[in-house]
Amino acid sequence: MLSEFKDFIAKGNVMDMAVGIIIGAAFTAIVTSLVGDLINPIIGLFTGGLDFTNNYAVLAGDVAAGASLEAAREAGAAVFAYGAFLMAVINFLIIAFVVFMLVRYVNRVKAMAEKPQEVEPEVESGPSELDILIEIRDQLSRQG
Repeated sequence: MLSEFKDFIAKGNVMDMAVGIIIGAAFTAIVTSLVGDLINPIIGLFTGGLDFTNNYAVLAGDVAAGASLEAAREAGAAVFAYGAFLMAVINFLIIAFVVFMLVRYVNRVKAMAEKPQEVEPEVESGPSELDILIEIRDQLSRQG
């Protein structure tokens, strides 16, 4: 059984998957930072810092008016946090678009790298200047 497990682990597919998961985790941190630290602030400039995170409805419990979502949850109230969900959807769409653009760029670079270098066809050149002059000379000598 141990040798079967070693064979299973040693297969290329398992190792490729493990590397993919590790790279994916690191890539997730990069994309999350890109969206949270660079793209969301720019979007916030255009939307006036629009943030729905603290929009919620109290289903049960006592919450002070105007309290944040975190304060309502700490007070033990049952809340319908539609704003946090809406912000999660917006962040997902932004992240999905950024990942799409990155994959699109990587695919273009990959296609350019795989594309064979086009060899320019040899242009058949006409007669050289010397050939034309010799031909003119020969024709003139035949006429005269």
